[in-house]
Amino acid sequence: MQIGLFFGSFNPVHTGHLIIANYMADYTQLDQIWFVVSPQNPFKVNDELLDENVRYELLQKAISDDDRFSVTDIEFKLPRPSYTEHTLKALATEYPEHQFTLIIGGDNLASFHLWKNYQEILERHPVFVYARVGIVEKPLLANHPSIKLFEVPLLNISSTYIRETIQAGKSIRYLVPEPVRKEVISRGLYRN
Repeated sequence: MQIGLFFGSFNPVHTGHLIIANYMADYTQLDQIWFVVSPQNPFKVNDELLDENVRYELLQKAISDDDRFSVTDIEFKLPRPSYTEHTLKALATEYPEHQFTLIIGGDNLASFHLWKNYQEILERHPVFVYARVGIVEKPLLANHPSIKLFEVPLLNISSTYIRETIQAGKSIRYLVPEPVRKEVISRGLYRN
């Protein structure tokens, strides 16, 4: 099977993430989209990161009614910080019958040349890139044969905005899937 790997902190997962995954499932040759919950991104500070198991649970609730989507905790078992090349090798070992494609935002493509062993990743895996708001310049690797750019309909929301909205006591209805909203409220998540 052709599996799209959508990496992220998903802190929390929101409607924008699901729109991107839905687009990739509908408009590419990918058979499934696996959300890869990253416990620690080497390029991000770990300040407001909710426990990875809670983020995993929220993602499961968000995608439970769509059999094209799955969530994996593969990076929970790997050394930290999480490096994509390690994750890809672990997935290839565990699932040799699948072919894996990375799904990343344009902001990540702009810094892709800084990723650990990025050349090896590009030799072994296609990379599907969705545009990100504010990224105007064409990134260094945009013309690489392993990279394909997509014009995905995007919402200008972020997990940071959702956390700030919760902390301000405002509604996150419609910003996140309803099961995620209910869980966030009932457990008092992101209230710091």
